[in-house]
Amino acid sequence: MPAIPLPFVVALLLTILFIRVFLQDRTLRDRTLQDKTLLGPVNVFIGACILLVVTVGLRWTIDAPWVRFLQPVMAALLPPVAWLCFATLRQPPALRSWPHFLAPVAILVLSALWQRWQAPIDLMLAALYFGYGAALVRKGSAGPDHFESVRLSDANGACRAVSTVGLLLLCSGLIDLLIVVDFASHQGSHASAIVAAGNVLILPVIAYAIAVIGRSVPDNDTPSGTPQAEDPGHDPGEAAFPSATEEDAGIMEMVDTVMRQKKIYRDPDLTLNRLSRRLGLPSRSISSAINRRHGRNVPQFVNEYRVREAMRLLGETDLPITAVMFECGFQTKSNFNREFARVTGTTPSDYRRSGGPRAAEHGR
Repeated sequence: MPAIPLPFVVALLLTILFIRVFLQDRTLRDRTLQDKTLLGPVNVFIGACILLVVTVGLRWTIDAPWVRFLQPVMAALLPPVAWLCFATLRQPPALRSWPHFLAPVAILVLSALWQRWQAPIDLMLAALYFGYGAALVRKGSAGPDHFESVRLSDANGACRAVSTVGLLLLCSGLIDLLIVVDFASHQGSHASAIVAAGNVLILPVIAYAIAVIGRSVPDNDTPSGTPQAEDPGHDPGEAAFPSATEEDAGIMEMVDTVMRQKKIYRDPDLTLNRLSRRLGLPSRSISSAINRRHGRNVPQFVNEYRVREAMRLLGETDLPITAVMFECGFQTKSNFNREFARVTGTTPSDYRRSGGPRAAEHGR
């Protein structure tokens, strides 16, 4: 029975993930009646991962010259495409996308000239992966308030996913350095095995993490025709308010009003961008005011309104706990239980069994 090389098996699994994400995107677009491009950035990235893994598999099997030419080019595309995928988690990027592809174009040219000049392509790939990996780790460590387009319920997971992808890109950079060492000491006799093992182990995890992030961005987060509040750098000392304290107090009064009267925390797709548009304030001003006045990030602050609503429903109604969870704006049971315990010190089921507020006091 013929054996199928492992890269092709990984490519098949990535293809299944690609189809699943594509169908989910089409369903959301049909539901919101939006006419968007055929493929979103997440699909493009997973497609690039598939092409790279297939290229590695071909390098294992036929090792043709065109495969050797194509492999470093495909590898150079992944870091900038990953970065652009995560750029959708923030407000629309101010810079154009094309500068991110200058390095892949340079590697394309150098790969084509390999027979005449053996440029240090592996070192260039290592630098590319190290640069984008470090940038993504830094972005992930900035906190959930920096992901304005992500659902507030998914913001913490987005931070972890961004940091994970950044660390994996750093690992890929180390793999490229190992290839350089192998060429220097063993004439590259182990290079193919190193590349194959690294890509097979790392690419599926990166692709899955980006697919998870793609699902955390509401499909209709920035509708056309809706102006986005501008953020002119936001220096509290130069604001129109007399002082930062008065400015924060005014912002928090507006936030509290829209939360209590409009109950927008019930929207499971609520993002910092949507809250910014509703209030007509820059998202950074809102997050900074919440940070300074309450010492918490925006997801934690909004979830406290959701938990208080859940406490009311658990104490005053006979709704099932799952129905209460959805009614208050939570989407997953794990997030609901975690945030409920953080606020009240007990679980939703214990809170209901113990008579409502008494359980919360006991939990604290």
